[in-house]
Amino acid sequence: MTETKTRSPEFRVAADTIGGLRQDLFHDVLAYRPLDPLGTGGRVIRRLPERLRARAVWSPHAAVGVLALFTVMIGLTAADSDGVYGVPAVVTGLLPAVPLLLTLVRPVGAFWASMALTPVAAVAGSGDWPWGPGMFLCHLGVMVVVAARTRPRTAAWMWTLTLLLGSFLDTFGGFYRSSTISGMAVTSAFALLVVAMVQVRRDAQREVTVQRTVTAVERDRRTLLEERTTIARELHDVVAHHMSVVAIQAEAAPYRVENPPPELEQAFRTIRENAVAALTELRRVLGVVRAEGYEAPGGPQPTLAELDRLLANVGDAGLRTEKTVTGAVRELPQGVELSAYRIIQEALSNTLRHAPGATAKVEIGYVLGGLGLRVVNGPPTGLVKPSPGAGHGITGMRERVAMLDGEMTAEATADGGYEVTAFIPVQTVREQGADGTAVQDTAGRDTAAGGAV
Repeated sequence: MTETKTRSPEFRVAADTIGGLRQDLFHDVLAYRPLDPLGTGGRVIRRLPERLRARAVWSPHAAVGVLALFTVMIGLTAADSDGVYGVPAVVTGLLPAVPLLLTLVRPVGAFWASMALTPVAAVAGSGDWPWGPGMFLCHLGVMVVVAARTRPRTAAWMWTLTLLLGSFLDTFGGFYRSSTISGMAVTSAFALLVVAMVQVRRDAQREVTVQRTVTAVERDRRTLLEERTTIARELHDVVAHHMSVVAIQAEAAPYRVENPPPELEQAFRTIRENAVAALTELRRVLGVVRAEGYEAPGGPQPTLAELDRLLANVGDAGLRTEKTVTGAVRELPQGVELSAYRIIQEALSNTLRHAPGATAKVEIGYVLGGLGLRVVNGPPTGLVKPSPGAGHGITGMRERVAMLDGEMTAEATADGGYEVTAFIPVQTVREQGADGTAVQDTAGRDTAAGGAV
């Protein structure tokens, strides 16, 4: 029987730590990673003249080269003052520039080259131990450049390994020289901390930029979806209404003519079949229209002032209507006017489709808190068969009302008919307060909802 042993948290932390060290400083040590030039869109570079801008992008490379030159000068000066000549002078004066220049193409390899050169330069020199002036500047510069090119965790590993190497060398060879371990520890810790803070800030700014971009894209998508939903409702309300009227008129036309010829009946039958087929195709593609691109209509939208024309249109299709308006008629916001018109239009279209031969009552109530609507029809009584619907009409009405923070009900009546009621709140300015500011009235909504609809 095999038992599964659970790793302890301490073991997992140690394993993750060793794995991070291996990934940062041992994996692809000699990987070729040339330092890219700066972009021309930086806050400093973009303010420079165009002639200098092309050269300023290479400023990091120039800075590393200047630092390498200073390292050579300081190393040679220190070797001359300590009386070191020949090969030892080359080791302590010239070789420290090599790891610095190597950071431009192989950053991790440059760190290990500097680590390997440290004991060699310490033995060859006769000054401070283990880092002489030139080697001190070299190793500090290498760590800073490598940390800037990698990530903060790599800086922590380099600082730790540097102190371990310095402590080891100080234990076995630094008895008769002044130690530079504390100076390296403090100076490198401060420099690497500054580099890490700059990196964290840069990464945070990049993350904020990405989040803003994602937010802008999502906002655009949401706006586009809302517009698509609006055009889908307009398509259904307008086209479906008129096609329903065509179908109903074609169905009822033969009954208005005494002994119509067969050719006429066939013509009207064909018209109705085509209208019904068009409605079927419209309902089939309506879902696609809600998700595909479109262009919003640019013409004027209908308002309640055109309601009489709508009632006359459905009257020609055989639907008898009664309109009742209560309250002081006033101009409402365009969105409220359009939504109210579309709700009434859809309710009457549903009556034509589902209750042919019935009568409909349209009630409009202008109250202080908004606009109340009520469309009720009786049961079907005609010879024309009801047409099936897809259910998008009621959904569109609810979406319109919800968009304006209103309330709506749609339910069957006790006599077999159907009733649609809606209340759309409209804020109005009643009076001015004592300080001269307008006081918005919203309290009349509850009263109007029960009385006007």
